[in-house]
Amino acid sequence: MNRHIPFARLHNFRDLGGYTTADGRTVRRSRLYRADSLGKLTPGTQDWDLFLSLGIRTVVDLRYPWEIDAKGRVPEHPSLAYHNQSIEHRPYDQAALPPSVAPGPYLAARYAEVAEDGTKEIRETLRLVAQAAESDTPLVFHCASGKDRTGLVAALVLSLLGVPEQTITDDFTLTERATPLLVADWRANNPDRELMWPAYGTAPVEIMTRFLSDLRSRYGSVQSYVTQNLGLDTTFTAALRATLLEPASPDSSKPGANSTNSACPTAASPPD
Repeated sequence: MNRHIPFARLHNFRDLGGYTTADGRTVRRSRLYRADSLGKLTPGTQDWDLFLSLGIRTVVDLRYPWEIDAKGRVPEHPSLAYHNQSIEHRPYDQAALPPSVAPGPYLAARYAEVAEDGTKEIRETLRLVAQAAESDTPLVFHCASGKDRTGLVAALVLSLLGVPEQTITDDFTLTERATPLLVADWRANNPDRELMWPAYGTAPVEIMTRFLSDLRSRYGSVQSYVTQNLGLDTTFTAALRATLLEPASPDSSKPGANSTNSACPTAASPPD
């Protein structure tokens, strides 16, 4: 099975449900989604009908306001609450980077900047995730390609839920399936520019492993970062787990109950 939702114009729309936590519980399916720009949706199309069929009630747009002005936002609909939380504060142009720039160290450093600069917006994003989970309604968060800003938020949420780091980094790399289409979109939208950086749109695992390692070296853990920098303590995390994880099974605490924990979409995907 494939956790990517098959849209025509959205290439990186994924369900974060189905992953197994370190203590053997499961992230609820069809409750938390990550995506590339929802500004590509158009009312009256099959994509729009598919999007509405997911029952999403909250959209968190992580892009800059100027990106939204240029590329559009999710269409308005009575069922949707839209929130713009621009977590990145230092713009940079990945497409213009020279080929010599290694994506792992470079983007991990950009993620670290976002984690330091965007505390207000990240905190509000996590609160919106918690509110949607408490009300038992689906939420989607997205940026432009659904990789960097979206990947950072996904990593924080999954970490707080107790999903192992290996699973989190594997989830990050699933963007690779969308890379050719994301690159094609960029070329179509920028006919007068040359794509300089060969790593554009790729998601090598080193980016996320470096970012999480940096966060641990600075704060000790993701929870400590969230507590110290975002002001969200373990009570917040406990409530998030209570609402976004399936109830614990009687066997989940037994030795060996969590002997497998793959982020492979064929092993942990929500049903079609």
